[in-house]
Amino acid sequence: MDISWFDQASVVILLKDYLDAAIFGILGFMSFLVLAYAIERVLFFMRIELDDYAEPHGLQVALTSHLTAIASIASNAPYIGLLGTVLGILITFHDLSSGDELSATAVMLGLALALKATAAGLVVAIPATLIYNGLVRRVDVLTARWNSLQQTS
Repeated sequence: MDISWFDQASVVILLKDYLDAAIFGILGFMSFLVLAYAIERVLFFMRIELDDYAEPHGLQVALTSHLTAIASIASNAPYIGLLGTVLGILITFHDLSSGDELSATAVMLGLALALKATAAGLVVAIPATLIYNGLVRRVDVLTARWNSLQQTS
């Protein structure tokens, strides 16, 4: 069986060429989803009519739609960034061990570039967490208003 396309050097070259694009592409897509879902939820919360819901379960389902996706992105974005950092460090160590002459500057540059992936993951995760918490608070307020309407009826 010929698996020559899967040698270590080819994988390292592939990672070198596409690692940043892949990690930042994934994180960018995650950011887009958070923003889109957040805007959709805010617009929904602005125009919701609590009187349209007769039972609490239907209201809860309507209010919490897409919040799981936002929470998942908030909790997993740092791991995507960390994956990029780990792979970037592995590439730097591979280059160091390949026998090519590398200066300390080249090594430090490789490590610094690897760490930018973790920073990008945090840049996605922190706002997503804030957005999620804000939306959950709004769900709690709307649920309390619905409960108040039910008691006065």
